[in-house]
Amino acid sequence: MSPKARGGRIEGLDGLRAIAVVAVLVFHLRPESLPGGFLGVDVFFVVSGFLITTLLLREMAGGRINLAGFWLRRARRLLPALLAVVLVCVPAAWAVSSDLLVGIARQSVGALTFSTNWLEISAGSSYFDTTAPQVFAHFWSLAVEEQFYLLWPLLLVVIMSATAAARTRVRIALVAAGLSAALMALQLTPGEDATRVYYGTDTHAFSLLVGVALAFWWSQPEGFLSSDAWRHWQQRAALGALGGLAVLMLTLRESTAFTFRGGILLAALLSAVLIAALLGRPTLFQRVMRAPAVEWVGQRSYGIYLWHWPVIVILTLLVPTAHDSAERWAILCVALLLTLALSAASYRWLETPVRNLGFSEAIRRFRRSLVTAVPARRVAARATAGTTAMLVILAGVAIAAAPDRTSTQAQIEATEARLAADAATADVVTEADPELDASMPTGEEITAFGDSLVVTSADGLEHHLPGILLDARSNRKWVDAPAVVQDALDQGTVRRAVVLHFGTNAGVDDPDLVRGVLDDLGAGRMIVVLNIYGSSHWVPGSNAALADIVADYPNAIIGDWNTAAAEHTTLLQADQIHPDIEGAHLYANVVKDAFRSLSERLTGIPVEEPADTEDGSA
Repeated sequence: MSPKARGGRIEGLDGLRAIAVVAVLVFHLRPESLPGGFLGVDVFFVVSGFLITTLLLREMAGGRINLAGFWLRRARRLLPALLAVVLVCVPAAWAVSSDLLVGIARQSVGALTFSTNWLEISAGSSYFDTTAPQVFAHFWSLAVEEQFYLLWPLLLVVIMSATAAARTRVRIALVAAGLSAALMALQLTPGEDATRVYYGTDTHAFSLLVGVALAFWWSQPEGFLSSDAWRHWQQRAALGALGGLAVLMLTLRESTAFTFRGGILLAALLSAVLIAALLGRPTLFQRVMRAPAVEWVGQRSYGIYLWHWPVIVILTLLVPTAHDSAERWAILCVALLLTLALSAASYRWLETPVRNLGFSEAIRRFRRSLVTAVPARRVAARATAGTTAMLVILAGVAIAAAPDRTSTQAQIEATEARLAADAATADVVTEADPELDASMPTGEEITAFGDSLVVTSADGLEHHLPGILLDARSNRKWVDAPAVVQDALDQGTVRRAVVLHFGTNAGVDDPDLVRGVLDDLGAGRMIVVLNIYGSSHWVPGSNAALADIVADYPNAIIGDWNTAAAEHTTLLQADQIHPDIEGAHLYANVVKDAFRSLSERLTGIPVEEPADTEDGSA
């Protein structure tokens, strides 16, 4: 085995960790700024696969792998901060909204047993559903890593025993990575939720295995990574890989098939090139990755990753703000600063002591500080003990009191059942006149199709537009719209005026779907297409696409729900997506105002009825 496999610190890896966690931070703070920022997780995976394999190879070079010692070191590294996040964030979430506690028992068990990914897959959860954020959704990646830490040392021993050459081991790792990437690609169903292939250890292990392959490659006594040719290209390769990774982070989206059919794998390979560029003699790239500020972030990247998502979810729910407003930016800045402060405190007073001293010694010293003669230290230790005990009790009570569904989901389910019954008894209407009747429609002349936004706005729509027929269901997307509308056309329940509101969960992936629905409805109907509101990166592009499409249809108009919701965020439910009771009236007024504007545009005659602002205004 190469001397390189026996020891020596690999400088610059903390810098790569910093790149990874910053990418994830930007993605979660403002997704449209870095839509592929989730690739930061795969940078972490590649670094972990490389580093863990290198450390195990060094240990084997000294005799044998101490499995118990290896797993204990992993526990020291991961568990203290993880436990702190759970104990703090469960009570904090409870204090802000009981909706955040839905599924919190499952999430907490998953976090503490590193099984989040499989528990959430079994529960049918969606990582990509922004309308129902989970406090610990991001723990899926820790689960994948810990499952790797548990199994990989055993497999490594088998591989090392069965092979003699590093080149053979590299091939084994690459073949395994290829199989995992192929599973992700083959199991993906375009247009459907990709959580299963994203969360699965089997389908997402390839990034870790790419790191493993690099570690095997580097262990060769006289391999390419030790050659003059690599030293010549080392810096250029780093710049190219960094640029390529930046392009992927700026362009990949979780809604596109290429992301899961090669995009994430390409990001993992580029990450491996970045690690390779840190090996060997010092370079400018290595010096940049070792800059004090970069290393500071990288050393605390684990804590930053753990804290950032719960902090963002809890703060943005505590203080509702419009997307991209000054208030929103202020809240996000507070979330960032709080994340850095919590992770720094965790690193200094929790993670480092346990990692250096071990669980037993760290606990022994803490117990001793409870009775120390130094007053300040004794007070601090007792305050910490008391606070911890209180958090344990509060977390337990919160988990026990957690509801089984959010208030929004309860409302949606009840309303959906009522709307389904109404639709079953809806009267058949005559086919719309080819000559458009552009007068202001009444509720009895309107059919509304849509997703959960229409469902949660039902009371407002029925109050302001009595007799309106609502055909709405949660989680509908534009890809579902053609079949929904055609079925209603076949049944004769589409009236002379139509409301369309899809895309809350996925935006507008295919503009032709929207055009097809408008074509099916025909030029003889007045049509209002509601745009969408939310913080997802695809919202601006989807709304622009809807505006461009509707502009080509004289009988259609955009209902500007995006602007109305942004100006009245206090009328939204806890998820900051769906309208509350008063928000439903706001939604109805957006629909009425859109029909009024469309009628006036087509007829040139002002509609005398004033905008209804009794319970909300557009």
